[in-house]
Amino acid sequence: MLFIDTHHDQWHTAGGEDGPQPHPPVRDKSLLTLEQWHAVRETWPADVAVGVMAPNTLDIESLAADLPRLALVVLHFPKWVDGRAYTQARLLRMRLRYGGQVRATGDVLVDMLPLLQRTGFDAVQMRPDQKIEAAERALGFFAGHYQGDVAQPKPAYARDVDAELAARRQAAADQFAGQGI
Repeated sequence: MLFIDTHHDQWHTAGGEDGPQPHPPVRDKSLLTLEQWHAVRETWPADVAVGVMAPNTLDIESLAADLPRLALVVLHFPKWVDGRAYTQARLLRMRLRYGGQVRATGDVLVDMLPLLQRTGFDAVQMRPDQKIEAAERALGFFAGHYQGDVAQPKPAYARDVDAELAARRQAAADQFAGQGI
């Protein structure tokens, strides 16, 4: 999981004094609102990276034709109890086979990290009062899940869980091999 620091983010929004520019200029790694993207998508150069901020009310499948051109899709959690962005992320990954970055923004809490990862998010911009160290620990809380998810579509009964756990233990042991620990 990539943790986004807003002060050092490579992606930038196209805004002015009065809010988002209706027709933003072409600039690499521009993060556009859905309205801005619709205004410029016909003329946006294919070799210039662009991302879209999708509201959680959007039928994410309406972006299907644009996904090959989008390097980033930002999904927003207006409140931590609003889970529509989880569904949007899962649809992007599983049904639409989107391979670009899917980022969570808004009211994102540490407790949400395991489910964010399971539903297809690979980047997160957490709420300012949340700590990255706690979020990294949260990602390791569960060794596996019974149900399938974006990372492992098969449920536990349909795979060799013992072999998976043995491989995970071996990887952890190999991490410290030769260090005298």
